[in-house]
Amino acid sequence: MTSHRTTQTMKPATAAKKLGVYLEATPKEFQEGVVSRDELNALQADPPEWLRELRRTGPHPRPVVAARLGVSISGLARGGVTEPLTTEQIDALKSESPEWLRKEQATQAEVRKESARIKEKQAEQAE
Repeated sequence: MTSHRTTQTMKPATAAKKLGVYLEATPKEFQEGVVSRDELNALQADPPEWLRELRRTGPHPRPVVAARLGVSISGLARGGVTEPLTTEQIDALKSESPEWLRKEQATQAEVRKESARIKEKQAEQAE
């Protein structure tokens, strides 16, 4: 009995999420096809120019925008940011530093600090 490996594929939305890019900004061929695990690995290992450009200038999906601003995704929503942003728009927001952004960054810093404290406590209990 021989085992033959089936090619694992994913929807373009899943591949875009794994690549950290906004699906609607990708080329039509990418949006309309399916992506195999091998193709995804190749895109990650040696990104084509369109992928490098998207990662550099955007528009970026919400998780990327949130990470670049140092806030949570729900913090973005509370701040009224619901659309994908370009790198230029993210930089402008950082330099403007509106009140909601400073508040959300402080909240996110507290969440990280609390997560680190809990992890440390669990590590101590495990010893």
